[in-house]
Amino acid sequence: MTYEQLDLIEEVTRNDGSKYYEISNIDQNGIAELAVDRGLIKKVRILQLNLARTKALQLYEEYINKTYQLETLTNEDDWKDPQWVEWEKPKGKVLDAFNTVLKANHIG
Repeated sequence: MTYEQLDLIEEVTRNDGSKYYEISNIDQNGIAELAVDRGLIKKVRILQLNLARTKALQLYEEYINKTYQLETLTNEDDWKDPQWVEWEKPKGKVLDAFNTVLKANHIG
């Protein structure tokens, strides 16, 4: 498994119009853009780039990499038929780390 660093925050608009934030990277943002094109989500936009490599970010990043099979634009199957999975943020260390990164970047 390739470990992906997360370095941006995006706002995702679900098809029902509700929104949520995600800590992501440019490759995952590309998958999100494809998901928009395929009608899996309504919209995605980048709010913040070049996140500081804090302990909170690294904890969240480790959780995401261990928990999810991250699609990539370098895998043709992923970009031909992208899936959209809204990443769960379990209460406790993971959710706290996620919220710390958002707060540090004045988002949310």
